[in-house]
Amino acid sequence: MNELTFHAILTVLKQIVRLVQMGGISLIQLNYRDSKPIYEQIKDGLRKLVISSSLTANEKLPSVRELASSLAINPNTIQKAYRELEGEGYIYTVAGKGTFVAEQQEIFNVRQQELLGKFDEVVEELFFLSVDEAELKERMTRLARGGEHQ
Repeated sequence: MNELTFHAILTVLKQIVRLVQMGGISLIQLNYRDSKPIYEQIKDGLRKLVISSSLTANEKLPSVRELASSLAINPNTIQKAYRELEGEGYIYTVAGKGTFVAEQQEIFNVRQQELLGKFDEVVEELFFLSVDEAELKERMTRLARGGEHQ
């Protein structure tokens, strides 16, 4: 098999995998017993797919109706998840064209700022509760090395 044929087969296989993924099959798992609202479960699932690069920058997402149909839920639920993901910078909409995955760097910048703000709030509260600065530094060092938090 020559390199061109191998590349063509690989490309087709990747497209098939993407089609299955975009159909909502097994990549977004909904738990109806979970106290977390369905739209948040969808939002979290799509966010993880974007962050893990299972969905790539500028890739077209299924329409609201397509995804709602594949997950057997109300389209308004999907619309709410899409709207919030767009507000967070994970996706963008082009009128008449559809909804697409945003560039990774933009996503990471937005998420970093969001998490750093939460981090600052938590650290301020920990200082208020008299947690020692050295203990916080030790925990951060352990986490940076891949250790578990206690």
